Amino acid sequence: MAYEFITVSIEDAIGIVALNRPKVLNALNLALVDELVAELERLDRDPAIRVIVLTGNDRAFAAGADINEMAEESAISIMQKDQFAVWDRMRLISKPIIGAVSGFVLGGGCELMMNCDLIVASETAVIGQPEIKLGVMPGAGGTQRLTRAVGLRKAMEMLLTGEPIKADEALRYGLVNKVVPVEMYRKEAVQLAKRIAAQPPLAVQVIKKTVHKADDLPLDEGMDYERNAFYLLLASEDRQEGMKAFLEKRKPHFTGR
Repeated sequence: MAYEFITVSIEDAIGIVALNRPKVLNALNLALVDELVAELERLDRDPAIRVIVLTGNDRAFAAGADINEMAEESAISIMQKDQFAVWDRMRLISKPIIGAVSGFVLGGGCELMMNCDLIVASETAVIGQPEIKLGVMPGAGGTQRLTRAVGLRKAMEMLLTGEPIKADEALRYGLVNKVVPVEMYRKEAVQLAKRIAAQPPLAVQVIKKTVHKADDLPLDEGMDYERNAFYLLLASEDRQEGMKAFLEKRKPHFTGR
């Protein structure tokens, strides 16, 4: 498909989606988010794709929401547009999304990054939620996901001061998985995606969903969910192939069935 604000490429079983508004540091307007979610859903339906990489460019993953688009809106007009409904659809993507981020990762860009399941950051990444400096607050999950990621105290500091953190600090707080030189962050994310794509697809998707349930459920309910998911995977052809290959000392061939 032809898009105005994103680009899409395929490498083996990896779908690579790049935000593409470089003149405004990939600021997130409504049209970009609509295109992005539509493509994530398309890749999620494509049986040839096993993992998705979401990225921007070296200068910016995304520097935040498009303030030019928002400045003249009223509370009622934004509410009527229900602009966050499309963000909620990202939670339903079943395949792993790996964020490859560099430069500015601010506001809506930070919220978008936190929708990824794994994150590789360049050493130039600057990550934060500066909405308070504009008299507003995050609306696409910034207060909720940031607190779950870095803890209450650090999240409160970042949200109330609006000051960002650098990549190495984000790594220490568990906000990203890995920090690499700027010339390596996208390549590293793709290599990670390929390692995951080599695993049985059903198990990958069920594990992703089950891990996210840890945020939503009390421990006892989460344990029940995990055990039922475990039983479900026992019925898969990939489980039979994986165990047979192990016993026969050969590489398994997973089909996602």
